[in-house]
Amino acid sequence: MARTHDREIHTHREFAAAVAHGSLVGHRIQSLDLTDDTVALLSAPTTGAVFLGCAMRPEAAAKVRADGALVFPPVPDVPFDPYRAVLYSPEELFAGVMRDEGYAATPDALAYAWFQRTKADGDIFASMLRAIHDDAISDALDELLVGRRIVGVMGGHAMARGTDAYAGAARLGRSLARTGFTVATGGGPGAMEAANLGAYTAPLADAALDEALELLAKAPSFTPSVTDWARAAFEVRGRWPGGGDSVGIPTWFYGHEPPNAFAGHIAKYFANATREDGLLARCNGGVVFLPGAAGTVQEIFDNTTPNYYESRGGPTPMVLVNRAHWTDRLPAWPLLSALAVDRPMAARIALVETVDEAPEALRRLANTP
Repeated sequence: MARTHDREIHTHREFAAAVAHGSLVGHRIQSLDLTDDTVALLSAPTTGAVFLGCAMRPEAAAKVRADGALVFPPVPDVPFDPYRAVLYSPEELFAGVMRDEGYAATPDALAYAWFQRTKADGDIFASMLRAIHDDAISDALDELLVGRRIVGVMGGHAMARGTDAYAGAARLGRSLARTGFTVATGGGPGAMEAANLGAYTAPLADAALDEALELLAKAPSFTPSVTDWARAAFEVRGRWPGGGDSVGIPTWFYGHEPPNAFAGHIAKYFANATREDGLLARCNGGVVFLPGAAGTVQEIFDNTTPNYYESRGGPTPMVLVNRAHWTDRLPAWPLLSALAVDRPMAARIALVETVDEAPEALRRLANTP
């Protein structure tokens, strides 16, 4: 995998390779347990190195500090690693969901509870940990997405499993993934889950998605039971292991909405503003907006602003799905169209009736001069 910083060390293999070359000078070693690497740390030069959340023995920590390295030790008694080097997986966030305690005992739920508690008491240390965590997540996300064509799928969290709308969003995710795009969503339930599910089933026969939709329909929503909702998803994953890849970018700011289990890589943030802007900024292949409410409207115009000013380069495609929704119920399309007049973004926006029209509209907009 390409790295934006070739001195970053994320794995024990990378650590051993650097030590074998004789030096850790200037490296950034991130979130590794180095308690069994004391000899290497005592022997290798570490001037200018930075150790982020690396456990090490006292004599090793004293030596690298004496070399001039910076050591940010692991933080005890928090339910997440603020220095983590990689994105979350569904298995990590939902660990324990199949046990009797259910979702409430999972790392995802515990992190949300910690966030709620520390946000309420205004602890500056907790605020700092959240900021470090979110920056580490952004770094890991950028490293994952290097060289990929990313299309975002935005839409409402209330879209229930078992509905035609949910099935349509899943077909959209599957179609985009099969075209070679990496599907990125807000990582939550509803339309977001459906698009990630579609990408997950993209390498499989078409019938797999139909069967998965039937299995999921027995738990239509994450209310009243997140546990039942999540277990249905893991039942699907267990029946079809090793599905296709996609990205989910959720937030603990909306922690009452759990992440979905079909995104292979989950970039979960504490700060929603950082998450929202980062999600849209990384969609270099465009964004499809399915029917939604306030959150989806916000995303439409969050994406419109850099397209209008071309602050990220040329405008990227925007496809809105469902004419009645975006012209009558929530008339975002007339405003978007008005903003686009006489600007390059006018050739990069489209309104279509059905979700099955979205991939072709996206292709057309991308190829319009």
